[in-house]
Amino acid sequence: MKSNRPVNLSLATVIELNLKSPVAIASILHRLSGVLLFFVIPGLLWLLDCSLSSAEGFACVQAMLTGTVGKLVLFVALAGLAYHFIAGVKHLVMDWGVGETLEGGRTFAKISLVVSALVIAALFVGVVL
Repeated sequence: MKSNRPVNLSLATVIELNLKSPVAIASILHRLSGVLLFFVIPGLLWLLDCSLSSAEGFACVQAMLTGTVGKLVLFVALAGLAYHFIAGVKHLVMDWGVGETLEGGRTFAKISLVVSALVIAALFVGVVL
């Protein structure tokens, strides 16, 4: 006899099921990059304000961003922005009716993940190295 009772899934089971789907991975990363941007943008705006305030402020920001920690923070911010932008473009294209099928969604998710990985690798070379 088949039981129709609900099954409580553990967090590990849910995570394991979601990591098998490129659509789920792209969606989770898009949300995480949005949260990252929410917390990083005020700091970037503060740096912009400092750099535009005076020549001394510009020199201070330049000194902060030439250090290893500054480069890594800048890289993380730009990587989050790049991924969020690419995933947002994917959503806009899908809003136009392109790739709304299950297979189309998987294909777009894979494409956005690969393009994002390439852009983030280029950012790493350009910013950190």
